[in-house]
Parts: sequence; C-alpha cells; structure tokens
Amino acid sequence: MRNVVLVLSLAVVACGGGNRPSTTPTAAVALTPGQIDSLWTNAEGLLANRKWTNAIIAFERLQLELPTRDPRRPAARFMIAEARLGEGSNLQAVREFRRVADDFASDSLAPEALKRAADAYSRLWRRAELDPTYGMQAMATYQEVQSRFPGTPAASASGVRIRELEDMFALKTYKAAQFYIRYKALDSAILYLKDLVATYPQAAIVPEALERLVETYQTLGYVEEVSEACAYFRRTHPQAPNLEATCPSADAGAKDGG
Repeated sequence: MRNVVLVLSLAVVACGGGNRPSTTPTAAVALTPGQIDSLWTNAEGLLANRKWTNAIIAFERLQLELPTRDPRRPAARFMIAEARLGEGSNLQAVREFRRVADDFASDSLAPEALKRAADAYSRLWRRAELDPTYGMQAMATYQEVQSRFPGTPAASASGVRIRELEDMFALKTYKAAQFYIRYKALDSAILYLKDLVATYPQAAIVPEALERLVETYQTLGYVEEVSEACAYFRRTHPQAPNLEATCPSADAGAKDGG
C-alpha cells in the first residue's frame, strides 16, 4: 500500500501537482524601424572599435531582425565577414564573404565581397616556402572576381593582387631551383628555372633566375644554351643590374633565342 501511495505521489509531481499554471509560447515581437536603426548604429560602433565577437553577435541579430527586403541585409553579412577576418578566422570569413557574393550577386557589395574572400585566402599563405594551397585558392578567387565583375574597382584591385601572388609563386619556384643547385642536381635546377621564366615572365625574381640559369648552363658547359639564355636575358630585361656581368657584351651577337 505504501508503494502505491509513493507511485501516485510521483505521478502527481510529474503532472505538475495539478496546480501549476500552464504556459504557452509567446510570439516574438518585431522591432520598430527606430530600434533596428539603433541596433545597426551600435553594431557599426562595435566593428569600428574592433570588438570582433560582439560585432558578430550584433550583426547576426540584425540578420534576424531586418525585414526580408531591407537593403542592409547584404551589408550586415559583409560586416560579419569583416569581423571574422578581424579576429583571424580567415576560413570563416571566406564563407561569409562568399555568401554575400553568391546570395546577393546583383548587390554593389558583391564584387568587393568576393575580393575580400580572396584576401582571406591570401592571408593564409604568408611565406613562399610554405604549402601554396591557399595561395592557389586566392589566385583562383581573384581571377573569378575579374571574370564575374569586370570593370569594377574590385576587379582592378584583384589584378594587382594576382601580380603579387605571381611574385610569390615565382619565388617559391626559385627557392626550389636553389635547393637543387646547392645539392648539385643542376639539370633539375634548370627545369625549375626555365619553368619560372616561362610561367611568371613579369615576376620580380626573373632577372635573378636568368642569372642562375646562365651560370648553371656555364657550369655544365652548355655553350649553345648559354648563348640562347643571354639573348633572351638581353631582350627581355635590358636594364637588369647584373646583365653585363652575367652575359658580357661579347655575347651580344648570340642568336636571339629563348
């Protein structure tokens, strides 16, 4: 009997004792335009003051509060991406910038958002000797900016960044060639140097690469190759500071190959 009373007591407790008032969920109250404007001003201030986490929270809330057709929705997403970039969450920033460029492709922020996604990738490849995967993703994304949004300031800025990345890729190739030169694997070094010159002809390291290429040919006794490399060197970089030392004037009459 005692056990029966205990079971009944537990059942009453489980049912709330029969005395607890029932509760029903209340509908969310939409903010007024003035309240939304106030939230926006506060979120912008947080971002300007580098309060990255708080800025993300504030703009995420705005994403929920802004009406569907509010023109500030792309900007709110863009600001979240900037805050992610500011806190160093580069891959999260890429995703957020991509959402702006892809979900709001006709918005004026779309070209800059895609460029900023490329910037975020680029930040992950700071040194030429490291794995270039993120550098390649940055390059592809900058090229996508130029393809999707030609004639925009973002496309123009992407062109500058592409050239900077090409310098880094060329430097990476040059370092590989130096490695093979150091260990006397000269034919392998030649392959890297020729690939560098052919693939990144405008890179800043090219004159130095040509110097190493000529010196390597000379070491191996490749007379014809020296002549061709010097002719190419003179034709493409006539103002290079070490041109004369690498390819003395006596070689100027060499055939114009490359």
